[in-house]
Amino acid sequence: MKTLYRGGLVHTPADPSATALLVDGGRIAWLGADADAPGGADRVVDLEGALVTPAFVDAHVHLTATGLALRGLDLSGAGSAAEVLDAVAAHAAGLPGDAVVIGHGWDESGWADRRTPSAAELGRAGGGRRVYLTRVCVHAALVSTALLSDGVRAADGYDEGGWLRRDAHHVVREAAYGSIAAAQVGVAQRAALRHAAALGIAAVHECGGPGTSGEDDFVAALGHGPGLPLVVGFWGEAGAAAKARELGAAGAAGDVFVDGAFGARTAHLRADYADEPGSCGRGYLTVEQVTDHLVGCVAHGVQGGFHAIGDGALDTVVAGFAGAAARVGVERLRAGRHRVEHAELLDKAAIARFVEFGVVASVQPAFDRLWGGEDGMYARRLGAVRALAANPIGSMAGVGVLLAFGSDSPVTPLDPWGGCRAAMRHHNAVQRLGGKAAFAAHTRGGWRAAGVDDEGVLNPGGSATFAVWDTTEGLGVVVGGEVAPAARTTVLRGVEIHTT
Repeated sequence: MKTLYRGGLVHTPADPSATALLVDGGRIAWLGADADAPGGADRVVDLEGALVTPAFVDAHVHLTATGLALRGLDLSGAGSAAEVLDAVAAHAAGLPGDAVVIGHGWDESGWADRRTPSAAELGRAGGGRRVYLTRVCVHAALVSTALLSDGVRAADGYDEGGWLRRDAHHVVREAAYGSIAAAQVGVAQRAALRHAAALGIAAVHECGGPGTSGEDDFVAALGHGPGLPLVVGFWGEAGAAAKARELGAAGAAGDVFVDGAFGARTAHLRADYADEPGSCGRGYLTVEQVTDHLVGCVAHGVQGGFHAIGDGALDTVVAGFAGAAARVGVERLRAGRHRVEHAELLDKAAIARFVEFGVVASVQPAFDRLWGGEDGMYARRLGAVRALAANPIGSMAGVGVLLAFGSDSPVTPLDPWGGCRAAMRHHNAVQRLGGKAAFAAHTRGGWRAAGVDDEGVLNPGGSATFAVWDTTEGLGVVVGGEVAPAARTTVLRGVEIHTT
């Protein structure tokens, strides 16, 4: 099937005046001016002046959790403990008696009264059902008494009030998600993928692993087949390069946790939290474990990577990369294009090591938009100076670190245009990107972060992966504007996976 898309505005380096492209199978057979379009098309699509660009890639998502949030209990609008309890009660009323009430998105840092609901209160609101509510950062949860098993109570991070962090949270998360039927998991994942396609996203990086999602959940995410965005999987388990290959993952990366998150005060810092003196979070892996993980990934020919947010955790990661380079050689390590998720408190010395070792930074500009600046949650947790130093995307881009943008959905919503604009409007002016650089990080950057170098740019002979946007403006105007255009059509390698 040959399809000619004509009468639009095609964003391509090959021909700035291009208005049409011919798709043959999964490739772009031709692009140029309407008047020069070749004949023989089986189908012609009138673009009516619409903008055509490479489709987006979201480089860090959790599909099941995203789908459940889209279809279930969204707590992002709750402004107090009472509002959380009311929302739980209303949602639970429509569920079977043996169901687990799963919700996401509460954020006490902005509440006037920062008291959170207790385990007993959640149990009553849920009508005796088990209740599991993830904080917006997904590194802590509020749970009802029914989920406080002996294993949870014995784990690090347990609190009798029901606010769980660290190992206790991982244990209870596995129990809560393990109660979801396989059919419900599939429904949630497909809902998330359809939503992504409707936003002009043609590929996502699914980040699974112990404490995040189980093996069955992860394998299911990789198996939804044609008609939906491509799912590139990263299995987040330290020392599990062989298992990652067996599961069909692109790498043993993503949520290989070296620390937690600022919101839960579990990110590992060099110095104490501003609002919790005496605590600097906690590191989950040693330098030796990071080194061994990377060496194993090199040996098995898969990408390695880590979740690291605080400067203490990033010190561990950088030292681990240096250790791996000493064992396998710098060039061999660089060839793996290993990655670090989030990389939020990264200083100049660490950035230089990222360049040296060819590390990909998989980052989320929306984190700064939502929590950055001198008055946001990061400032409360870290103090204004460290908050303004967080998410140094401009500094990384300026010295050639490969950036891949994502959402960490459901931590922040799938919103690729919003991610680009957040990068352009960073609270710290020094860290802002230009529109084209931000767009490239959310398109080609995502492909390159997955080891795919021939996607993300529209060129003759290249992959036919693109989105058609409901606007007649050029990319420069759209990416810098205030209103995100709607995706009319999203195409993955020649197949329309979304159309209005």
